[in-house]
Amino acid sequence: MNHPSAKPPAIVLLSGGLDSATCLAIARRDGYAAHALAFDYGQRHRVELACAKRVADHLGAASFRTVVLGLREIGGSALTADIAVPDAGSSSPSAIPVTYVPARNLTFLSIAAGLAEVVGAQAVYIGVNAVDYSGYPDCRRPFIDAFEHAAALGTKSGVEGQRLKVLTPLVSLAKADIIRLGVELGVDFALTTSCYNPTPAGLSCGHCDSCDLRRRGFAQANVPDPTHYATRDPA
Repeated sequence: MNHPSAKPPAIVLLSGGLDSATCLAIARRDGYAAHALAFDYGQRHRVELACAKRVADHLGAASFRTVVLGLREIGGSALTADIAVPDAGSSSPSAIPVTYVPARNLTFLSIAAGLAEVVGAQAVYIGVNAVDYSGYPDCRRPFIDAFEHAAALGTKSGVEGQRLKVLTPLVSLAKADIIRLGVELGVDFALTTSCYNPTPAGLSCGHCDSCDLRRRGFAQANVPDPTHYATRDPA
């Protein structure tokens, strides 16, 4: 990895998944001292938090924080409420799936903007993707652009002329391309997890949309999948 330059630091939203791990590697490649920010928001797949810490250590993050949020108190998602996680392909392609967490990225980016003011960062990296994704409305660039405008109006740094940039380097990449880029930048994907419904032991279920996208991404990238699935690969 490149050593950070004199440029202001950056915030990287780090979930412990392969997309955010690649984002952290990109921020380091770009010369930033990258402050990794994870969220314990009541998600059923809290195993990702341990993965996020390992990724942050492996890729040389300048710091690692976990912010606790009570999104389980809101519910409304299979990730934060007693709603079954559907199998891949069981939902209508045109519908927003039940794994969507209401206002999650809006909340995450708001806290990231606050941390950016505290540490003097002018950029936030987020691993949203609008190609191989599950149809979430907060993973598209128009939402990100609107958030940047809101942050310019609603933060001290913004009104003083230091606009926060929200960088989405993966937004137009297919999952296989993200994996290839991560490999090129030295990401150890064995440290990451993508599963929405892991076993108590932390094994990936192998059935949810996120497991399906991950498995197909590695296959299409022609990169060995290091994931430990609770079920055998489909024949």
